[in-house]
Amino acid sequence: MNLIKDQSFGGERPLFESHNLRMENIIITDGESGVKECSDIEAHNCRFEGKYPFWHVDRSLITNCYFAPGSRSAIWYSNDMEMRMCVIDGPKFFREMKNLTLRDVLINDADETFWNIDGLTIEDVTLHEGTYPFMGSSNIKVNRLKSDSKYVFQYVKNVEIHNAEIVTKDAFWEVENVTIYDSLLDGEYLGWHSKNLRLVRCHIGGEQPLCYAHDLILEDCTFDAASDRAFEYSTVQADIRGFIKSVKNPASGTIVADSIGSIILDDNIKGPANCKIVARK
Repeated sequence: MNLIKDQSFGGERPLFESHNLRMENIIITDGESGVKECSDIEAHNCRFEGKYPFWHVDRSLITNCYFAPGSRSAIWYSNDMEMRMCVIDGPKFFREMKNLTLRDVLINDADETFWNIDGLTIEDVTLHEGTYPFMGSSNIKVNRLKSDSKYVFQYVKNVEIHNAEIVTKDAFWEVENVTIYDSLLDGEYLGWHSKNLRLVRCHIGGEQPLCYAHDLILEDCTFDAASDRAFEYSTVQADIRGFIKSVKNPASGTIVADSIGSIILDDNIKGPANCKIVARK
């Protein structure tokens, strides 16, 4: 593998069509498309300041690198990439990719990040700010994610999440085949219009969660005291530990909780309107 180190590059496409290249302590300054149409690339302890630094790059490893705010839309159309111990301050990262792995990565501007990724593994990742991360992605595995971004995980398929802390709004809309374990999910309108969403030992907060859901499953979950009007028009099998403030117009299934503040069944309920609702106490 060829090595370049302790250098600075600027302008347009300075490392265009590089292959079998290891970069150490490199700075990509102004300009754009610093590493484009490349393969078998390693970047260690590097700094990326210009736009679009990694486009159409196959088989890459990026460690201990920094992506400045100007490095917007930095990594698109690149397959088989692993990133470790990096900090990202630019928006709109990671789009139209296959087989992407992130470990110990801090993303301070998660706006429109992780769009249309097929095969995403993230571990010990933190997302701040921005909207719609993970839009349209599939085959995702997550362990220890922290996120305060809005509208996370919309239109995703085949997702498994463990040990996450997600504080958001309108999360997990229009998802399919998603299972979440041992996580905090706090945000308005969680999981609307989902299909095959399963929550196991999760704590749920926010207004009107889990409505319009199809084949929804909750196992040993808890609800925040202010979380209300859950399950409207949903088909659901729910085992809830502790108190839930209110349940409204579930379509079918079974809901069991230790205690239920109120059950709202009004003229707007949708058929078959035969959900069994039980308070254990």
